[in-house]
Amino acid sequence: MARRLGVGVIGCGNISAAYFRLAPLFRGIEMRACADIDMAAARARAGEYEIRAETVDGLLAAPDIDIVVNLTNPAAHYAVSKKVLDAGKHVYSEKPFVLSVREGLDLKKRAAGKGLRIGSAPDTFLGGAHQLARNLIDSGKVGKITSGTCFVMGHGMEHWHPNPDFFFQPGAGPVLDIGPYYVTNLIQLIGPVRRVAAVATTPAKERTILSKPRKGEKIAVNTPTTIHAVLEFENGAVVTLNTSWDVWVHNHAPMELYGEAGTLFVPDPNFFGGKVSYTSADKTVTSLPKWEHPLAVANEKHPAGMMANYRTAGLADMALAILQDRPHRCSMELALHAVDVMTSILKSGETGKFVAMQTTCGRPAALGVKEAKAMMAKR
Repeated sequence: MARRLGVGVIGCGNISAAYFRLAPLFRGIEMRACADIDMAAARARAGEYEIRAETVDGLLAAPDIDIVVNLTNPAAHYAVSKKVLDAGKHVYSEKPFVLSVREGLDLKKRAAGKGLRIGSAPDTFLGGAHQLARNLIDSGKVGKITSGTCFVMGHGMEHWHPNPDFFFQPGAGPVLDIGPYYVTNLIQLIGPVRRVAAVATTPAKERTILSKPRKGEKIAVNTPTTIHAVLEFENGAVVTLNTSWDVWVHNHAPMELYGEAGTLFVPDPNFFGGKVSYTSADKTVTSLPKWEHPLAVANEKHPAGMMANYRTAGLADMALAILQDRPHRCSMELALHAVDVMTSILKSGETGKFVAMQTTCGRPAALGVKEAKAMMAKR
């Protein structure tokens, strides 16, 4: 049995650097090639990480590439993933996996017909903080989760991103761009969603770019930028999800889950680490168990300080799952259900009606300390 699967990347933008930089932390994968419609971008990234640059067709035909990571623009995810599967390769996509349930079901059929795997980011829910939250729920410390609140709020990307246009077009907006982290974590903590309702608005129809090199340019806003949603889960829990790019400052916690025996405070699902705490029924803060999870260790310096960043954990878990013949955690079923939830939120915002889910999924297997350590490369 092979010990590592060869990985190629399509799309050499900013996010690709994180995949190449962090992949060596894990077993089961080896980065071997990259491709982009802009060959100059592919060559630059290849030179930076000592891999080879390929055309897209060349990468798909390469015999040493087993998994292709799709890091293209969200609007191109479906078409590129379809091409990867048709070429006989496993595919792992950045979020959102696709932009409609119909697209996802088509990819599922194609993969099943060829015996291939589909995986998708986000994988931040595999981080030590969120797996600790999962452990606290599964162990019954806070009892059955009955409700919760989530807040994903800021003032958009036009203040810092050099090309923020796509964030304000269909296929993006706060629900589809940042929402995947929150929705995926909710599913792994609570389970699948039954139906959703939402109110959506677009306060500003135009944004001004404040970052270089396009400072001062105007961009049209063609997708809602403030969406307040209610998610009803199959287990009966009801969680509010408030997303907005029209908020300058707020004091809301990223995620709080309320159980029959206590309250669980979950850090930002956009990151692997963070502080987890919970209270018992008598409202006192309860000491957390010792938790030496490798995906909670701060390993990178950020403006806010040292943080845990283990992007590619989901990709590595998928590769190891293929080699070990077991289900992978960042699965197609999980990603498709998250897309179903998010696109249904947007549909509810348009129609003013509850929208029932077309899909469901099981909770991914927990990634405990022992399992996480087994994923890490020996250094």
